[in-house]
Amino acid sequence: MIKDKAILLIALSQTTVWAGLYYLFPALLLTWEEDFGWGKSDLTIAITGAVLMSAIVSPAAGKLIDAGKGPFTMYASATLGGIGLLGVASVQELWQFYLAWGFIGVMLGGCLYDPCFSLITRSRGGNAKNAIVSVTLIAGFASSISFPAVHFLTDVFGWRIAVQVFGGVVVFIGAPLAWRGASLIEGEGLREVVRVVDAVVPRHFLLHPAFWLLAIGFSLAGMLHGMTLHHLLPILSDRNIDPGMAIVVASLIGPMQVLGRLIIMKSERIISVHGLALSCFITMAGAIVLLFIAPSLPISLFGFVFLFGVGYGTVSIIRPLTVRIILGQGNFGAKSGFASMIYLVGAAIAPYIGAVLWSTGGYDLVLYVAVFLALSGLLFYSIARKVARKNWPEK
Repeated sequence: MIKDKAILLIALSQTTVWAGLYYLFPALLLTWEEDFGWGKSDLTIAITGAVLMSAIVSPAAGKLIDAGKGPFTMYASATLGGIGLLGVASVQELWQFYLAWGFIGVMLGGCLYDPCFSLITRSRGGNAKNAIVSVTLIAGFASSISFPAVHFLTDVFGWRIAVQVFGGVVVFIGAPLAWRGASLIEGEGLREVVRVVDAVVPRHFLLHPAFWLLAIGFSLAGMLHGMTLHHLLPILSDRNIDPGMAIVVASLIGPMQVLGRLIIMKSERIISVHGLALSCFITMAGAIVLLFIAPSLPISLFGFVFLFGVGYGTVSIIRPLTVRIILGQGNFGAKSGFASMIYLVGAAIAPYIGAVLWSTGGYDLVLYVAVFLALSGLLFYSIARKVARKNWPEK
């Protein structure tokens, strides 16, 4: 049980926001394809645009957090994002679908993990790790809520009502929780120290290759995750996996992410942040390999969901921590915001790239590319750390 009230409130808020504004899309992808008759590539452009918009606004969100406006940023973004879901529920044309998700995307940049973790790290500095892990231990169950709840509501009431319900949950539960939790965190005294550092550190990090290598390395992990997650139900269908089993597998990704974060907490004295970063790329690559053999060995699906969930669960925590360790604490909000922007660009284009690859060579090609992305990300991260150690001592 999380005893830190601020972190508990933030965690509950993140759970509702992720369930409604992010996981709802892959949960309804096949439903929308059948209902509207639009192709996968047409549909995935919407989530690509949404995540891309969140990437564009991410540096601005970082600046607002550096300026002490984190609570307002997270509350307003969650509220407007939930309202955006009401727009999704009423679309009839493809352009309306794009417009609604583009609007939601702008709001994602101010209310998901990146601004949340920036706020916590900025306030608590080197003590942020456990707080971030605690948030993700609860929020990691967002997919476990979203996939089964969306499919139940869709079966009983239709997908439009399902989207409206999730929109209401985000507006009336997620947003108020974000405001209260973020306000408590912003009120902590450590923010004064961080602002002094921020005031004197220029943004020379944008000119350093270590920043770009680090950002691109994790961006490739984001591409792998986005490509796999948003196409997971179609991938499993393509492999003749029973639809019920497919929902179970998708729902288990969240708990496995939580397990990965628990492993981080239990192993922090044994495994360094660097070791954890390396492991996240390796486990995600192994997860994709297991999907290849799923048709002939269905039990490998549980190996996939374990490795994929644990691997990506590690990524979401390690990213902000490596930014602070490798690039330094100073001006952290800006550094994290720009790194998040690059990461989100990768995550944004992933669903559409997955659709294009599928149309070219089927889902086998998608999986081959996913393995390549994991190994490439591993290489970029390793080089970034070596380059940075020559210029910026780790702190």
